[in-house]
Amino acid sequence: MMQKLTQKEINNILWKACDTFRGTIDATQYKDYILTMLFLKYVTDVWKDKKATYVEKYKGDDVRVERALRNERFQVPNECTFDHLFEQRNENNLGELINIALEKLEDANRSKLERVFRNIDFNSEPNLGQTKDRNRRLKNLLVDFSALDLQPTHLEGNDVIGDAYEYLIAKFASDAGKKAGEFYTPAEVSTLLAKLVDPQPGNRIADPACGSGSLLIKVGREVGNNNFSLYGQENNGSTWALARMNMFLHEMDNADIEWGDTLNNPRLLEGDQLMKFHIVVANPPFSLDKWGAENALADQYNRFYRGVPPKSKGDYAFITHMIETAYEDVGKVGVIVPHGVLFRGSGEGKIREQLIKENLLEAVIGLPANLFFGTGIPAAILLFNKGKGENKDVLFIDASREYQEDKNQNRLRQEDIQHIVKTYKIFKAAAPLATKEGAVLEDKYAYRATLNEVEENDYNLNIPRYVDTFEEEAPIDIPATQSEIKRIKEEMASIEKKMEEYLKELGF
Repeated sequence: MMQKLTQKEINNILWKACDTFRGTIDATQYKDYILTMLFLKYVTDVWKDKKATYVEKYKGDDVRVERALRNERFQVPNECTFDHLFEQRNENNLGELINIALEKLEDANRSKLERVFRNIDFNSEPNLGQTKDRNRRLKNLLVDFSALDLQPTHLEGNDVIGDAYEYLIAKFASDAGKKAGEFYTPAEVSTLLAKLVDPQPGNRIADPACGSGSLLIKVGREVGNNNFSLYGQENNGSTWALARMNMFLHEMDNADIEWGDTLNNPRLLEGDQLMKFHIVVANPPFSLDKWGAENALADQYNRFYRGVPPKSKGDYAFITHMIETAYEDVGKVGVIVPHGVLFRGSGEGKIREQLIKENLLEAVIGLPANLFFGTGIPAAILLFNKGKGENKDVLFIDASREYQEDKNQNRLRQEDIQHIVKTYKIFKAAAPLATKEGAVLEDKYAYRATLNEVEENDYNLNIPRYVDTFEEEAPIDIPATQSEIKRIKEEMASIEKKMEEYLKELGF
């Protein structure tokens, strides 16, 4: 029986393939080449697997084999395959040949891959070096990937390739530093947010700042079956391409991932109106400068009627967009934000006040510092619910001290995620408070605040105003302290006396 490739074996081979570029090209650039080559190798091997199956089924009848292959979810012409490029690995124009193959692969799968490879240039001198160096690097890349057999029948499980793609994105984010936040939300944070928004079968799920699509995929998987639809928009062209490939590798290639600026040019539309969703999640860029405030008052979708956020901080622009795209009465929104969103005044304060008065805010969850790649600042999750009904209470959780240190990055553990989710579910299940005063749900961790309390705090959502984490210092034992001081003095006197004796012996 053939030994099937495990997730760990594939991950190790893929990470080794990065040695071709590491040290000469920035991680934010070479990730595109590695991930695209993984995609090409995968579709080639799946195609070979399908063809072998049909050849056996139809006893070598080429006509029936070709007819069956034409009905597959994607097409891979011979001149587009990884194997075809591998045979040409010694050619002097290898980068150009790879570009041509990818362009033809797009043309053969227009409905699913149109424009996906247009932002990735394997013949780029600025990125890959002059011709000789470029050819050498690309040949090494092809050789490394030739060691992988990604035919589904040779893999340990169905999710191996999609998970390998996610593994690489996480590793690139770790290497990319500050730029990592542009395309990746740590897996544990995505898992937490997915569990909090609790998607159900039949839901439409959207991410208006979807990056490489990891958060969207996590929320989709939380449904538990395939009865959901995914929608996303991403402003960066190469990151949008990664998201499209990511969906394809997770067999979610019917996801609608649009390319463009969500705030200035939303592309998820139904007719001339914003498309509506059951679940909207995002980890948008923190405090985005020059987000388009100058055009907000004239917004054709009337998203900013509560007020226009400051031009140098686009946090509430994303929040209000997300809320406006959630279905009335049932829509839920989960968004990751910097803590300033909770308490900053002026225009942001007025928008925050209006959202609270509309009874949309359901929970504020403070996360540990140093969770996100590229920034050490702590973030928070805001949960909005258009179906809160008569319950006007707001849950505050301070989870800032619950994490595991992992090298240079903190990480949420499984028990930390479960603790937050369990607390949120308890809050949701309990009846709203009938008093003006709130209630401690868990000491130094969770508090159920009434609308009255939030109003009294001038709609400031700073978590320490609600969750008291103050730790009293242990009382000082004065007699014991005096006794310890006396002991130390006696010990010092004894040492000084011995030093004097040693100095005399030495003639000093």
